[in-house]
Amino acid sequence: MKESNKKAGLSVRSVVATGIGAAVFFILMKYIAIPTGVPNTNVNVAEGWLALIAGLFGPVVGFLVGIIGHTLTDATYGAPWWSWVLADGVFGLLLGFSKRFLDLEGGDLSTKKLVQFNVWQVIANVIAWLLVAPIGDILIYKQPANKVFLQGITATIVNVLSVAIIGSILLIAYVKSRPKKNSLRSE
Repeated sequence: MKESNKKAGLSVRSVVATGIGAAVFFILMKYIAIPTGVPNTNVNVAEGWLALIAGLFGPVVGFLVGIIGHTLTDATYGAPWWSWVLADGVFGLLLGFSKRFLDLEGGDLSTKKLVQFNVWQVIANVIAWLLVAPIGDILIYKQPANKVFLQGITATIVNVLSVAIIGSILLIAYVKSRPKKNSLRSE
């Protein structure tokens, strides 16, 4: 019975995580953004939150939280900037693939897993912010390449740092709050 429910779509837990995750992402992105000096590019603490949500719930939830949260944020300024909305979705999707090796529910986050996660998040940031966002800006909005690649480089650097610091802290805090696998024994 459980297996057929999984094939039908997202679980209730995943839907709730998507809603809460996107709401928190929106709040963090909207109200805790630190300007970098490069136009329309901020230090975004929401990316650290996305790392936790994607690491816990996987690529689909990571994708949806990035897409929904970024769309809501952009909508409050007028209209979504779709190339960057898509980049956040791709970033969440890629971070979600870390769920398998992180195994956060198991309650054990070794230094090796944390380093592996941070190597992966650097790769995911490069794909999202140095490829998807600038190329989308050029193709969709006809933006000048030098402008969008400067924004992409800046976004990559600040998002790598945000996830490395805030995301890692959130991952560690979450794991410390969980019992380790097989820590309970029957007597």
